[in-house]
Amino acid sequence: MAFASFSSSSRRSERLTAEEEKEIARAIRSAEMRAMDAITDIPEATDILTRRPDRAERTRAGSVDRLESAVELVWKMSKKDPTFKKNGREAKGAWAEAETLRWQLAMSGRRIAHGEARKLAGPFMDEEDLVQEGYIGLLRAAKRFDPNRGIRFSTYARWWVRAQMTRAIDHTGRPVRLPGCAVEQTRNLRKAMKRFEAAGMAYGIVDLAAEVGIDKERAELLLSQGSTISLEQPVDDGPRPRPLERFLSDHDAVTPDGEAIQSQELARMKEAFTGVLTERQQFVLTRRYGLDDGEFRTLSEVGKEMGLSRERVRQIEREALLKMRDQSTIRDRLSERE
Repeated sequence: MAFASFSSSSRRSERLTAEEEKEIARAIRSAEMRAMDAITDIPEATDILTRRPDRAERTRAGSVDRLESAVELVWKMSKKDPTFKKNGREAKGAWAEAETLRWQLAMSGRRIAHGEARKLAGPFMDEEDLVQEGYIGLLRAAKRFDPNRGIRFSTYARWWVRAQMTRAIDHTGRPVRLPGCAVEQTRNLRKAMKRFEAAGMAYGIVDLAAEVGIDKERAELLLSQGSTISLEQPVDDGPRPRPLERFLSDHDAVTPDGEAIQSQELARMKEAFTGVLTERQQFVLTRRYGLDDGEFRTLSEVGKEMGLSRERVRQIEREALLKMRDQSTIRDRLSERE
């Protein structure tokens, strides 16, 4: 089988020759065709395979996605109907083989992911995270690769790796989201700055914009998006600089210690008035003051839960509060536990 012919060579070395790349690509196509042949006689699968694709799906990746959906549908049908068992087993096996081959093809370009990650690593995303994004780009490239175009997989995959990394930087690495083209232009502006500095040449925003091929206003906007401030950065405020987070702290927020003490006190209170109040009175106070979940509720909301009017709930609450005030049992029980 074709799978066995190159599996050993792919284990020996990460890099593949052009012929090995073509061999894997042909084996992937063969496995996909076998999966398709196994399900073509099933109307439900045929509907998925022959449906008119959207514009975004009119690519090889779109047809592969439709084939995967059809295979999964037949596999689920085979579990319910024994007549589709053979079709489901053959299609699922062929598809699993294709997936394994795509993984091998993608991982042959791991050096591309590591190389691009070293170039793009910076304050927005570190190298390790970018490598993981690069692997996703390699898998996307393996899904779309066509050896008949006369191009090496390594050449084809590099664009997908770089696109996936820049997209990740755009979505997760910046405090302000930028379009993909803006990310690339910002990177080019910073490269131009390094070139000027390495050559010992004075430069301004106009020189940088001309170097990248954009106008001055856009260059100023892109460079301003990268200006971020760390909360740990010292602020020069008096003789002893303090970090910025000290000035931004929320003094109204509940501290962990205070929250724990509050939780313990509420539990003790609920336990103490169990022997004093009726179940209805306990329910009203618990729901009204959020003793179980921390959420306060109106008289109307409690009344809806109990099927009572707002006025009746108010009367029950008043009775419970008066009983708690008049009874010394609660205070005694609390004192005994301290």
